Amino acid sequence: MKRMNFCLFAALSLLAGTASAHTGDHTATGLTGGLTHPFMGLDHMLAMVAVGLWAAQQGGRARWAVPAAFVGAMGIGAVLAGSGWIVPQVESGIALSVLVLGLLIAAQRHASMFAGMALVSVFALFHGTAHGLEMPQAGSSVLYVMGFMLATAALHGVGIATSLVGRHAMRVAGLGIAATGLALILGS
Repeated sequence: MKRMNFCLFAALSLLAGTASAHTGDHTATGLTGGLTHPFMGLDHMLAMVAVGLWAAQQGGRARWAVPAAFVGAMGIGAVLAGSGWIVPQVESGIALSVLVLGLLIAAQRHASMFAGMALVSVFALFHGTAHGLEMPQAGSSVLYVMGFMLATAALHGVGIATSLVGRHAMRVAGLGIAATGLALILGS
């Protein structure tokens, strides 16, 4: 059953259309551009809040280590994209991250801290690549990367704070996030 679920998710991820944050239209540069970019698309916002929600469900040191791994890997993805190395199927990976993170929250799945860090790091490479590809040519690329990393950490914080609403509300939020991820994958 687990293998079939993985195959289904992998197949669906190949059908994803363009995620909403990646329009190619950037007027803000530097720190301001970086701070605002994660808020420009529902896909990024949901994935980043979901990382915070899922990390809070894990508890303990994972509450901070999982989001920190995401932020770090996202920065690496942006730097790699800026250097010409592109993660394939960026949009599919982003959409899949929303779906999988939503399902993990809804199912209240726990993982070891290191497994959680590894999972979100893979997803973060997709998000970082998208941010890096859309880095404005004008302005400071270092400030832009710092801006979207700070905004991402803030969205993780929103997820962690939101986790205080209770288990049932978390499951409902996870289902909503997963449904949005599925819609992104199906190109709705």
